[in-house]
Amino acid sequence: MVPEGWERLPLERVAEIRSGVAKGKKNLKDPVRLPYLRVANVQDGHVVLDDIKEIEIEKSKIDRYSLKKGDVLMNEGGDFDKLGRGDVWLGQIEPCLHQNHVFAVRPNPNIIDSFYLAALAASNYGKTYFLGCAKRSTNLASINSTQLKGFPVLVPPLQEQKKMAQLLSTWDKAITTTEQLLANSQQQKKALMQQLLTGKKRLLDENGVRFSGEWSRYKLKDIGNTFSGLTGKSKADFGKGTPYIPYKNIFKNSRTDLNELDYVEVNEGENQSAVKFGDIFFTTSSEVIEEVGMSSVLIDDVETLYLNSFCFGFRLNDFETLTPQFAQHLFRSESSRRKISKLGQGATRYNLSKKQLTTRFEFKVPPINEQIKIASVLSNADNVTAQLSKQLVRLKYEKKALMQQLLTGKRRVKLDKEAT
Repeated sequence: MVPEGWERLPLERVAEIRSGVAKGKKNLKDPVRLPYLRVANVQDGHVVLDDIKEIEIEKSKIDRYSLKKGDVLMNEGGDFDKLGRGDVWLGQIEPCLHQNHVFAVRPNPNIIDSFYLAALAASNYGKTYFLGCAKRSTNLASINSTQLKGFPVLVPPLQEQKKMAQLLSTWDKAITTTEQLLANSQQQKKALMQQLLTGKKRLLDENGVRFSGEWSRYKLKDIGNTFSGLTGKSKADFGKGTPYIPYKNIFKNSRTDLNELDYVEVNEGENQSAVKFGDIFFTTSSEVIEEVGMSSVLIDDVETLYLNSFCFGFRLNDFETLTPQFAQHLFRSESSRRKISKLGQGATRYNLSKKQLTTRFEFKVPPINEQIKIASVLSNADNVTAQLSKQLVRLKYEKKALMQQLLTGKRRVKLDKEAT
């Protein structure tokens, strides 16, 4: 049911749908090379301009395929999340073309606002339509110009459209600001790790004196022993019983997240070792060599918890040589990751053996007091990043909920003339 005062019109009634230029055309007359947008440049709610390619086109066709300020970019297809996604073109590059897998929708400014239309297409309402009529294959979907032209646009009065777009833009600005803060925080943490975990920068001790002295060099075999994860489990054993740490948890988190556990039945008498505080876990296999041997450290006291079979654990002999808190950051540093990933062996899939890791991977550590101080500084940086990540998720969720209400008319904005 259309809200009072609104219309539902096919997109072709309120905008011109323009297809883009196709690659690979030969024997062009009087060609020139110009920048153009690909699907990779058109993200959901923003345009990425840091990797712009060029394409040859005949001079006589430049106007036909050039984008204009206010065009709404919509993707023809790709992964499900790419279908129909887009943003408003602001004329950032002139002239700029668009490939044939990116539609340029040119709204009639007397009927439809560009920013409102982009928001509607990106909303649940828009995505539901595009997915519903799309041609699908495994993990891919696409729409054609006919289906795009038939998109049923909800058309409120123009002033109401602009007010909604303005309101949503405040959320976009908050999201963009938070994304920038998050990126800065992550970059600062990376720089801190590079300085602190290599000894290039030394911190002050509790007396205000800068740490000094040589760092000690070790191999894992010198300070502890490995152990295996769960073995001999069938599909029927999973989903109930005792908690265990899944592969993704270790891959994603340098500190094992106890909120991301699965469950498995472990019968009495089975030869399975439970993990405990201070254990270090390594992923054993990946199709990408740079992802081999990702580490995660258990820095929480637990009762009974197991490790999955696609990872192996390492248990320190004591915490007098290496603290778990320092290991959390050390083994995720660029230097350690580079050394560990090189130990992966294989062709299409790379595997890391316990022996390779424990006997060939070398690292340096400072005295315990300095480890504790470094770990504290880096953990504080992690906390800042985690808070910004949570804030970003919350802002995106709240914007999505607001879009759902505004763009379907469930919630109406107050127009300026009504407020006076």
